[in-house]
Amino acid sequence: MTTPALIPATILTGFLGSGKTTLLKRVLSEAHGQKIAVIENEFGEENIDNEILVSDTTEQIIQMNNGCVCCTIREDLRTTLNDLAEKRRKGELQFDRVVIETTGLADPGPVAQTFFMDDEIAESYLLDSVLTLVDAVHGDTQLNERQEARRQIGFADQIFISKSDLADAAKLEDLSHRIKHMNPRAPQRRVHFGEVPIAEVFDLRGFNLNAKLDIDPDFLKADEPHGHSHGHKHDHHDHEHGEHCDHPHHHAHDDDVKSFVFKSNKAFNPAKLEDFLGAIVQVYGPKMLRYKGVLNMKGSDRKVIFQGVHQLMGSDLGPKWAPGETKTSKMVFIGIDLPKDILLQGLEGCLV
Repeated sequence: MTTPALIPATILTGFLGSGKTTLLKRVLSEAHGQKIAVIENEFGEENIDNEILVSDTTEQIIQMNNGCVCCTIREDLRTTLNDLAEKRRKGELQFDRVVIETTGLADPGPVAQTFFMDDEIAESYLLDSVLTLVDAVHGDTQLNERQEARRQIGFADQIFISKSDLADAAKLEDLSHRIKHMNPRAPQRRVHFGEVPIAEVFDLRGFNLNAKLDIDPDFLKADEPHGHSHGHKHDHHDHEHGEHCDHPHHHAHDDDVKSFVFKSNKAFNPAKLEDFLGAIVQVYGPKMLRYKGVLNMKGSDRKVIFQGVHQLMGSDLGPKWAPGETKTSKMVFIGIDLPKDILLQGLEGCLV
């Protein structure tokens, strides 16, 4: 008997007014031929129900006329996901994928962790990506005032800057730059309100352990004129305060959500690295939002791909290093007030 394919899941997050509802409406009403189940966090400030759906129904799951399904979380996410998967197995509901909308103030971390920690969920679903919407006009203020907004950036696999046509160009450039410092591995796309082509929303495979580590190449270049990349020797490693950054306004923000990159052409000692990362995750796990790497391990002719969310870490063997390819380990860490020096020195100490 063939095992049924896993149901892809997307987490949609973003601050109030960033266009999540517009994006969801589009996903729910457009004729894209996909049947999508949307799980709405009921405690949200803006409920999509009252705009699209008749909300006086007691039924928790509403089938839309294009075959999409909409349901609100009354208990917890686990229960809702299990119920949906069960109904799908029994043929009571048909849907191809799930979108979970978190409330504007939610931390997407625990939602993402559900897909890894719970065996039952992991047998039915595959987490595809975390999408974060940012309002071009109010984004800066929200990032200044709310840590939740900064965390949502840190978690993202893809960032949509909405209402970009309403913000002035310099302000937009600043916002974009600031976001890149917080999360250099999430591509940014400027969109009109929440209107995004469906192809840019689904099957992004942001959570796949794949051999590609998308870090903006300019971000990596920041430290290259100095000829080597032992991050702890220089503090310009991610040009936080604009020294190597031709961006005059950047130093106005010193956000608590930051990212830094570790690179080395030496191989890691697997046992040492495992011990070190294990210890770091124990201590700093709650502050570690996302971390990901492609590693050169001593004794392996294959790339080792690893990533994590908070305290949960996973690794996988990737493809073989190609003949003549420089075996470079690259890691990116995104978190809240992480001790960069301790981490970089520790990683350095795990090299062979």
